[in-house]
Amino acid sequence: MSQRVTIGDVAKQAGVSVTTVSRIINGHYEKMRPATRERVEAVIDQLHFVPTASAQRLRQDQGHVIGVLVGDIANHFSSLLAKGIDDVLKQAGYDILLVNTNNDQATEKRALQRLYQQQVDGLIIQPDARHFQQFVGMVKRKVPLVIVDREIDDLPLNVTAITSANRDACFRLGKHLVEHGYDNVLAISAHFAEASGQIPRLAGLEAAATEYGLTFHNLETRGHDRRWLADHFTHELAQLPGKTAVISLMGPVLFDLLAIFQQYHLTFPDDFGLISFDDWEWSQFVANGIYLLKQDMELMGNLAAQRLLQQIEQRRVDGSTTLLPVEIVDRPSI
Repeated sequence: MSQRVTIGDVAKQAGVSVTTVSRIINGHYEKMRPATRERVEAVIDQLHFVPTASAQRLRQDQGHVIGVLVGDIANHFSSLLAKGIDDVLKQAGYDILLVNTNNDQATEKRALQRLYQQQVDGLIIQPDARHFQQFVGMVKRKVPLVIVDREIDDLPLNVTAITSANRDACFRLGKHLVEHGYDNVLAISAHFAEASGQIPRLAGLEAAATEYGLTFHNLETRGHDRRWLADHFTHELAQLPGKTAVISLMGPVLFDLLAIFQQYHLTFPDDFGLISFDDWEWSQFVANGIYLLKQDMELMGNLAAQRLLQQIEQRRVDGSTTLLPVEIVDRPSI
């Protein structure tokens, strides 16, 4: 395998400094002799040199690259979040370097270090870690930062965050269920990240149950298969007297539930009410439609990118937390 040609190889053969080559790569020809430029460009062609991102940034204050960390790129909502971020940053002349942390804190920590070494101009993070210690190094290094989607317990006041009003939406849902004659809430969750968005959702449901006299139960499915969920779900459902609302706290859980309903010939809203958290457009075609608590992940990404650009352009940080409203899509499943 042939050795990769470096910017130093070009500089040596052209008889100029690495800085001069970098200036030519980046289109900065001021105070440069035309003959020097022509000689360097000829060597670049001769050696088939392809500049790396670091070479292109060598003489720039900014590389116009933003690091974006998402918990699970296979999750539809992480993809929508990344798209919302990219739509805004692309118009502003920035590229994104997208990293999938796979909801793993060790992977997240390594990714943060790599992105810092690559000298990204800012970071937008859908966090795995629930405590800010994981990210404090970026603040100390004065890297512009926005936390998005998931909540961090000890978020400093000078750090910007954009998320959904998860707790409030679930609290209001409790009142709505009481008005529809429900006695029980059976939540189905799957905490794949420590800073899961399901944490405030569960807190909101539990607070509503206490406030309005509902019984509250949660089945945490992480680490278990569909058979386990089927056994525990049917057992819990059979033990609950009165009218029960089943709430899927994340989209992928809904797929398992629908399969279980089919297997056991369970129907909604006859046997229980069904509610799902997330924007599953296809859910309107299941039975007569599934009641949704809907987040706008693209809008969340748009706002996160806009806030980050403000930090970069103004060279200062105005920390704030923005809670986006959760839309209610009222369908007959309850």
